[in-house]
Amino acid sequence: MTVDGTAAGTDTPARLFQLLSLLQTPREWPGAELSERLGVSRRTVRRDIDRLRDLGYPVRASQGAAGGYRLVAGKAMPPLVLDDEEAVAIAVGLRAGAGHAVEGVEEASVRALAKLEQVLPARLRHRVSALQIATTPLTSGDGASIAPETLTVMASAAAGHERLRFAYRAGDGTESRRLTEPYRLVSTGRRWYLVAFDIDREDWRTFRVDRVSDPFATGARFVPRELPSGDAAEFIRDSMWRGRQTYDVDVTFAAPAMFVAARLPAVLGPLEALDDDTCRLRCTASDSIEWLAIRLALTDCEFTARGPAELVSCLSDMAGRLARSTG
Repeated sequence: MTVDGTAAGTDTPARLFQLLSLLQTPREWPGAELSERLGVSRRTVRRDIDRLRDLGYPVRASQGAAGGYRLVAGKAMPPLVLDDEEAVAIAVGLRAGAGHAVEGVEEASVRALAKLEQVLPARLRHRVSALQIATTPLTSGDGASIAPETLTVMASAAAGHERLRFAYRAGDGTESRRLTEPYRLVSTGRRWYLVAFDIDREDWRTFRVDRVSDPFATGARFVPRELPSGDAAEFIRDSMWRGRQTYDVDVTFAAPAMFVAARLPAVLGPLEALDDDTCRLRCTASDSIEWLAIRLALTDCEFTARGPAELVSCLSDMAGRLARSTG
């Protein structure tokens, strides 16, 4: 063990990274323990702490015999240092979430995954892929599964303003090749969509990501165009509803709003609490009547559907079939 951190063989950058990795755990580190962990003197630890502060890491020192060092929140986020196990854990978590259009996993998560996988060493990328292959997620089945690599390629191309080429299967099964200027990825809670300018069609388009295959960034840069609506989520919403039949839903539940909200997709909109034990859903929907009827049946509480008439009829037919099935 070296005494002052300056002996031959001491790697100051590597030691700083090790020190930073320790400080990023949510605890206070006594100087003596850091000295022992790093194999240097306490004086060298103090100098390394000063170096980290100069790099923008807010390290707070407490005084006294039991004093030590800890990393605190600063005004800006300095570079994050992860050890191998932490990097693999984060990447696996992001890939698991990105592979399914789970509500709350927004575009920022996909961008984070794209950045992380870009800098992961080959040995860690292999570990992440192996864990992903060996893991079977239990999902609700509402949305199609998507390869995380598809999302990361798209996110990287959009962030880097690179033209993106991919194969696409339309709703009627028609296959085509598309060359696009990707603008933004949008999650609706059940599915992922890509908003992009289609070069061959000279117009803006939305693409369901679960119908995309073989995406790759061409390397050709472009200057981003101005989206007509100005907001990718609004553009997706308008595109999904354009030419589709919509209907007004009105359902009252004999259960608290928080109970029902936890069992319904947020895409249906907020619930109105009528009292402590009753709530109401009123929204405009464009999903299939059958899908909505099934979702209502899964709320595990009594409810009354007032409209539309098609929903009331569908629920009545479903109730009859279920009653006959018990025989």
